Amino acid sequence: MNAHVTQYIPTEEPSVHILGSRVHLVSVTRTVDHIERWIGMRGGCCRQVIVTGFHGLLEAHKSPRIRSILNSAELWVPDGIAPVWLARMHGFRQAVRAPGAEILIEFLERAEKKGYSSYFYGDTEQTLAALCETVARKYPSHRIAGAYSPPFRALTSSEEAAIIERINAAQPDVLWVALGMPKQDIWIHDRLKKLNVPVAIGVGAAFAFVAGTVPRCPTWIGNAGFEWVYRFLKEPKKLWRRDLFDGPRFLFHVGMDLIRKDTSNGTTPLIPE
Repeated sequence: MNAHVTQYIPTEEPSVHILGSRVHLVSVTRTVDHIERWIGMRGGCCRQVIVTGFHGLLEAHKSPRIRSILNSAELWVPDGIAPVWLARMHGFRQAVRAPGAEILIEFLERAEKKGYSSYFYGDTEQTLAALCETVARKYPSHRIAGAYSPPFRALTSSEEAAIIERINAAQPDVLWVALGMPKQDIWIHDRLKKLNVPVAIGVGAAFAFVAGTVPRCPTWIGNAGFEWVYRFLKEPKKLWRRDLFDGPRFLFHVGMDLIRKDTSNGTTPLIPE
């Protein structure tokens, strides 16, 4: 574990604005580069990483509070294809997806060489058990600092305090949270000042993908923009509302935003930075 503390340097990455939200155009490799840098700066504040696509953009569009939370994160990574396509339409030809499962795997591969540690919070006890078994077997030099599946109900203040104390006592390099978007991102944001962890990152279904309890989408399907179809066919009961209702709703709002900007002779809603 690197205890050296260096001066904090803000994240500098190209980004686009979509429906009022800022998405950084970073790859899986660049994302983990930032995570490693923050681990090396251990002793400062906890940095939050958002990993989401159109679902997060739509939730942010609907809720000013969620939009403020997501935009305040140190890094917003484009998990889905929608922000990537929109970025490419506006000149960022090299924009790529950075799925949560691939970020986790890339980190584990580096941790195998450098001895980093993780705390896994969220999902079910069965998924966590499978995840820990898989990680321990494939990456024995990576330290699993802890894992906890919270009950599916509102927690008491004493339970919340005990969870934070347990995480901090484990001293992980990265806290991975899988509570679903936006719950996981709100959870992290509201506890940033209490977490003595270099990085906290919400990764949704990544635990199940890495554990092998849910089949991962082949890379070529994801890069072609059809991961949502693959996942919908695998888990229709879980994803039908998001894919069949939220997807078209997102496209409608993006289209209306473009029309409003064009008719008012304003700037495009996607603003390179």
